Amino acid sequence: MSKKFLQNLIFLILLNVIIKPVWIFAIDRNIQNIVGANEYGFYISLFNFSLIFNMLADFGLTHFNTRNISQNKQLLSKHIQHFITIKLILVLIYVIITFLFAFFANYSERQLKFLVILVLNQAILTFVLYFRSNISALQLFKTDSIISVIDKLILIIICAFLIFEYQSNYKIIWLVYAQTASYLFVLIISFTAVYKNSAIITLNLNLKFILAIIKKSSPFALLIFLMTIYTRIDSVMLERMLENGSLYSGIYAQAFRIIDAFSMFAFLFAALLLPIFSKMIKEKKDISEILKISTALMFVSLIIAIIPIILYSKQLMQLLYNEHYELSFLVLNKLLLGFFGIASIYIFGTLLTANGNLKQLNIISLTGAILNIVLNFVLIPDYKADGAAFSSMITQILMAALQIFLVIKIFRIKINYNSILKFTGFLIFIILNNILIKYLIKDIKLGFILMIISSLVIALIFRILNFKMIKDMFLLSVNK
Repeated sequence: MSKKFLQNLIFLILLNVIIKPVWIFAIDRNIQNIVGANEYGFYISLFNFSLIFNMLADFGLTHFNTRNISQNKQLLSKHIQHFITIKLILVLIYVIITFLFAFFANYSERQLKFLVILVLNQAILTFVLYFRSNISALQLFKTDSIISVIDKLILIIICAFLIFEYQSNYKIIWLVYAQTASYLFVLIISFTAVYKNSAIITLNLNLKFILAIIKKSSPFALLIFLMTIYTRIDSVMLERMLENGSLYSGIYAQAFRIIDAFSMFAFLFAALLLPIFSKMIKEKKDISEILKISTALMFVSLIIAIIPIILYSKQLMQLLYNEHYELSFLVLNKLLLGFFGIASIYIFGTLLTANGNLKQLNIISLTGAILNIVLNFVLIPDYKADGAAFSSMITQILMAALQIFLVIKIFRIKINYNSILKFTGFLIFIILNNILIKYLIKDIKLGFILMIISSLVIALIFRILNFKMIKDMFLLSVNK
């Protein structure tokens, strides 16, 4: 079982490493370069708006179902008819609430037409995620791994063809239609996989069952909603608050695309940690060592990657985009600093989730949502995309600090001040080393490579990163 899990974990990581970066940088970035920041910003602000209330279409059911079916596989045939009925009702509520807020936000006719398709896409996707939760719970890991990336693969194929054939006339709505096609294809595959492992799927409305499930799922649903607000609302507020808001939303998207790439790897890291933390907590084992190892691996990796990107951010944005790189690199620097907060949340938030501290997480996330919105209202009118990035940075760092404090308090983690001092010295040394390389080496590619290599050497010299850490993490993933 451990060997099978490890094989599928490696398979999943390889799929994500190959396909998703291709989508982010080869296709999605090119689409923005073709249609321009203004048109892409028009799309991305609506896309993020369609995500804000998306939790209403799921309400934590996917998370609940994965855990429930993995423990009681015989319940799949019995529960699926109830869950599909619940999902249909929740999707209807999601559609109604989303368009009520869209009308309240005074969206134009063109924006509402886009939103109709984007909301449809989210509705399809929520059913895909539900069917995937069953596939994962049935331990059909390879099937789930393929489904997790096949929508991006189809998007890559469709959009690459359209870019190649109609580059000068490419329309952003084609991206939305391509998403619809890919989601529908994945829905058919995931439904078929579940259908083969269950009885005939019918609809069954059991109000008592529905209310019981929603009651259990509501804390997790609220957490997802609040986190979506403070991670996705920036581009929506930029588009709504500024006269040329679509342009600044597009500039923000240029920088956020880098964060999306980092988030993909951080999410995989969290997905690995959740079952490890859950098992250790259940067995009442000390989690301090694995917490130390995971934090060191995550942060050393980020420091080695992010500091060179910050130092060469203007050149990177100029390389990636045809316009507005002189503004987007400033946004990128703030978002990259804020990503250290996001990375912390992927570790410490995952631990709190595994421990069932959803009430505390919801209070922290509510604070973050309110803070982010208030800061955006204050900063966006004067500082535009840069103000939204600063708002995001402050919010993410505060969220991380509160979660770290909560973990220390709940798990009674002893603070090792020697380790903190050593890590601070390591960070200062890395920064000075990279600044010196940038000053001495004029070739950007060579300078970037030297920064990465020398940072790895410094991490080993400082013993911040060592092969034993990687080995211990590897063994825990195998034995979980």
